[in-house]
Amino acid sequence: MILVSACLLGLDCRYDGSNVLNRELMDFLKGKEYTVVCPEQLGGLTTPRKPCEIVGGDGSSVLEGISKVVDNQGRDVSKQFIKGAEETLKIIKLYNIKTAILKSGSPSCGSINIHDGSFSGKLIRGKGVTTALLEQNSIVVLTEKNYMKHI
Repeated sequence: MILVSACLLGLDCRYDGSNVLNRELMDFLKGKEYTVVCPEQLGGLTTPRKPCEIVGGDGSSVLEGISKVVDNQGRDVSKQFIKGAEETLKIIKLYNIKTAILKSGSPSCGSINIHDGSFSGKLIRGKGVTTALLEQNSIVVLTEKNYMKHI
């Protein structure tokens, strides 16, 4: 069983109400068992919602209470991101999932790079909140760009 970001499979759950359908990933998943999630929706955020970025660190530091996730209006949405990560982990445990393919760059799902918190489009090395929690629980987190090399 594989966990997959819902937006990658065409579900309109991104912050702007869109998706980033990845047909190669859909083809790859044919015949495999998988389940889809949107951690931000699981955390109680609406779709659409204001763009969000991590300020002052990455997902690990958000989980530690050192940094925050804020929207582009300055509203702290860290609690919703943490709740979404925790709910995602519940699904992982329920289905005994060991691998996730999550959306790169996302403040929830990013596993290599995330936005730098300036809302300028600049990426930095770091992990999103959900990815950080999953990796702390020994889940392999891949992106839509590198899953083929690892599964």
